[in-house]
Amino acid sequence: MRIGIDLGGTKIETIVLDNAGEICFRKRIDSPQGNYQDTLSAIVSLVREAEKGVGKTCTVGIGMPGTISPKTGLVKNANSTWLIGEPLKADLEQHLKREVRIENDANCFVVSEASDGAAKDAEIVFGVIIGTGTGGGVYIRGQSLIGNNAIAGEWGHNPLPWPDENELPGAACYCGKKGCIETWLSGPGFARDYLAHSSTDKKLTAKEINLLALEGDSTAQAALSRYERRLAKSLASIINVIDPDVIVLGGGMSNIESLYTNVPALWHDYVFSDHVNTRLVAPEHGDSSGVRGAAWLWGKEI
Repeated sequence: MRIGIDLGGTKIETIVLDNAGEICFRKRIDSPQGNYQDTLSAIVSLVREAEKGVGKTCTVGIGMPGTISPKTGLVKNANSTWLIGEPLKADLEQHLKREVRIENDANCFVVSEASDGAAKDAEIVFGVIIGTGTGGGVYIRGQSLIGNNAIAGEWGHNPLPWPDENELPGAACYCGKKGCIETWLSGPGFARDYLAHSSTDKKLTAKEINLLALEGDSTAQAALSRYERRLAKSLASIINVIDPDVIVLGGGMSNIESLYTNVPALWHDYVFSDHVNTRLVAPEHGDSSGVRGAAWLWGKEI
């Protein structure tokens, strides 16, 4: 059996998959905020609880924000910044007394959706995580693309393409740059943009803003319209580079239904082609795509 863990910025989800891909155990907890040791302890406790629940020792695969540096073995590029520079893989292996496989959460997400989800049978797939942060994963002809520097798909830390004058230089990003795609398209980025154009100083979540838009609130609708255009421009830049068959959206922002109609209608203005066949789709496995992909980091060899 395989344990999959989705280590997110706000929650940690754990499942156990059997060989047929059926879920035998599931638990979700809030992510410890700002503390590496608490995060480490939470993961170890979830593994032990999962194994107790199924009565077996399992393999462990983890999807995380950022990645493990091939050079140092330490976490890099994580928007959960308390993980950066920590030996997460080595520490978990020491605590659990076994090999642990760790990949970027967007890579796990795209493997899940391309294997038996919304992009099944597609040759080239780009998987998008738009939640607490903004990540991406690339799947080409049966394999996840990791890259020489373990950063393939990290579109969130490119600048917003074709920016308007009022979008420059953009907000500061935790990576040290300004105007990164993540600062615009993450859930917190969307909420910040809404607040900047609102007459109230009340901070709302992305979900609350979308509900206001559905109810006809003009400020929320304008914020959503700006978001859709920024997402269209950002995804057009991906289409221009890898020309995917399918783009699958994941993360909290992927629950906004209007994106799947409005964004493809907008990206035609930015894609370097006379027509665009790329499909934009919602994840078939929903919030569980990343955690399922993490479990499948251990393949048939077990």
